[in-house]
Amino acid sequence: MTATRGSPSASIQCCVNQPQSQDRSHIIVLGNEKGGSGKSTMAAHLIVALLKRGFKVGSLDLDARQGTLSRLLENRAGYAERTGIHLDCPEHRQVHRSESNARGVAEWEEKRALDRTLEDLADCDYIVIDTPGSDSFLARAGQACANVLITPINDSFLDLDLLARIDPEGGRILSPSVYSQMIWEQRKERASNGLPPMDWIVIRNRLSHIDAHNKREIGRLLGLLSDRIHFRLAPGFGERVVFRELFLKGLTLLDLREDASDITLSMSHVAARQEVRALLQAISLPLNKNPVSKESAHGSAVPASLDGNCRSDTGSISEQPGIP
Repeated sequence: MTATRGSPSASIQCCVNQPQSQDRSHIIVLGNEKGGSGKSTMAAHLIVALLKRGFKVGSLDLDARQGTLSRLLENRAGYAERTGIHLDCPEHRQVHRSESNARGVAEWEEKRALDRTLEDLADCDYIVIDTPGSDSFLARAGQACANVLITPINDSFLDLDLLARIDPEGGRILSPSVYSQMIWEQRKERASNGLPPMDWIVIRNRLSHIDAHNKREIGRLLGLLSDRIHFRLAPGFGERVVFRELFLKGLTLLDLREDASDITLSMSHVAARQEVRALLQAISLPLNKNPVSKESAHGSAVPASLDGNCRSDTGSISEQPGIP
């Protein structure tokens, strides 16, 4: 569907109607309609992990008003400049929501800005997209582009409600949520357009280190829900102060080495870094760039030597299983 100015609504299928060539970037989207789930922190760690493995990475902040990922990357560039320490940085962009009061016009402008920004980053092996913690046309359009959709949720029944309605008495799954239905529709649309399946990964984030009853019950329900609406489960990050401490420096746990920062490594840092590595392994990111060909789903061939300059620009105005 081609949207025109003044049409009632632009199609949210940002990338679905575009043929995927072997050279197209592999898009990883962090999506969750609830705020505070750790999307931006997780996005930053994925970006740095891919950069350190030799890939050219683009990053896109669709939550430009809040701008958490953008500020983290600005802090990263500033820290590198102040200390003289080399830090790999992605090609970063922002897309702002339209200011138009007319819904059709606003959606057309947002879709056009998103499409143009993705084209601008088309030479990247990977594009990592951080989305708002709320429902919006721009968030849905970004998620529709995902080769891999990562949905981090806090380990609580409040966040579990994002995925499904739960019977409060019997602890049964009553039905998938509106969000889960939306993802299913997007996956079905990709299949009907002959595109590779969207790999949906739900991550239990900010896990308590105490083996409580609620923690076990949420794990049980997520296991049942995974079989029912077809997502993969992966471990996330524990509730650790270190993730918040690193924000002002723009660092991730993958940057911390005794010879490369002014932060003294503690056992908590080491344990948290192991959580990051476990997450990367669960997501099945490639170990390095060299073995990856253009035929692979994980990117295209570009020189392994990357420029580490941070840039922040603003964008202008298979068959899929069903949900029972």
